[in-house]
Amino acid sequence: MIGKFFNRRMMIMAGGAALLAGCQVIPKGPTTSTTPDTGPTPEPSATALPTDETRHRVALLVPMSGTNGAVGQSIANATTMAILDTNASNLRITTYDTAAGARRAAERAVADGNKLILGPMLADNVAQVISVARPANVPLISFSNDTSVADRDVFVMGHIPEQSIYRTVAYARSKGAASFAMLLPNGDYGQRAKSALDSALGRYGGTLAGTEAYSRGNTSIVSAAQRLKAKGGYDTVLIPEGSRLSIQAAGELSGSRLLGTELWSGESSLTRAGAMRGALFSAVSDGRYKRYSDSYNNRFGSNPFRISTLGYDAVLLTLRVARDWKVGRTFPVSNLRDPGGFLGLDGPFRFMRDGVVQRAMEVREVRNGDVVVVDAAPTRFDD
Repeated sequence: MIGKFFNRRMMIMAGGAALLAGCQVIPKGPTTSTTPDTGPTPEPSATALPTDETRHRVALLVPMSGTNGAVGQSIANATTMAILDTNASNLRITTYDTAAGARRAAERAVADGNKLILGPMLADNVAQVISVARPANVPLISFSNDTSVADRDVFVMGHIPEQSIYRTVAYARSKGAASFAMLLPNGDYGQRAKSALDSALGRYGGTLAGTEAYSRGNTSIVSAAQRLKAKGGYDTVLIPEGSRLSIQAAGELSGSRLLGTELWSGESSLTRAGAMRGALFSAVSDGRYKRYSDSYNNRFGSNPFRISTLGYDAVLLTLRVARDWKVGRTFPVSNLRDPGGFLGLDGPFRFMRDGVVQRAMEVREVRNGDVVVVDAAPTRFDD
């Protein structure tokens, strides 16, 4: 693809930065500093941080307790890894627990003088955080995939399902897919997937032969697949669902090319289901993930959640922008819209004008007991 190359300095993790021994897991609590030790500093209180004259204050808002506490802890650990791997001394990242209330966490973050918020993780928390951060002129880099909240000061960094569908449909069309059908899960994810399929067909060609709706969490997907099979008139079926239900539906759709979404990424059960042979889906590259996962396990004694790479990449992104960011000043959000983009553990990405992330994705195929890459992710953007 023709266009501006990504800045290779962002490949710090891939370049083999030395691991530092003895790193401790971030303790759970409402306010926790994750900056590596650079000398004696006063301990932060519950309401204030020590004065910083050489470090930018950045808040990490994730759940550190409750149902999603383990996921939030994994993201927090990843930010620590990024700080250590880059030997960064100009950032102080402090973690605030959104499980005790996202608005309350945001109020503490703003009161402590943080100039940038990484998070929140949950889409339902974004509006609460914005209501506090925006009046204080503190921008957000959210880990959710809710594109509706993106704005001039809110950047959505999560993996966007629509982009996975666009990529897969484009590839399927290049391989002869012409008439598409869809199993439509009830709820927001299903509606987003349907809109994405409509848009992709409008852009790349092909027709929509029909859809069949079902309720997630039960066997109604099997009935929906049977109804779709009875109607016929298609050669390709999109199943925007996790691996378990997708495999159930696939058993009723023999003879059709199956398409999935990023929800299939990392699901080994796909390779053991004969009905899934030849199925296609798109996701960010896993090329750097194993090394990251091994390093994480060495440090923290457990495997990371896949979403934790967003925390790592958010720190790399902040460090890149911090080159032109003076301590104590407003975060330069315009620098996030670099058209050349950035490179992180999940590959190339950039933020569009609307604040939504655009990611380079690879196309994978379930084939002979394995998942293989059939169309590699672009290494640069072409515009």
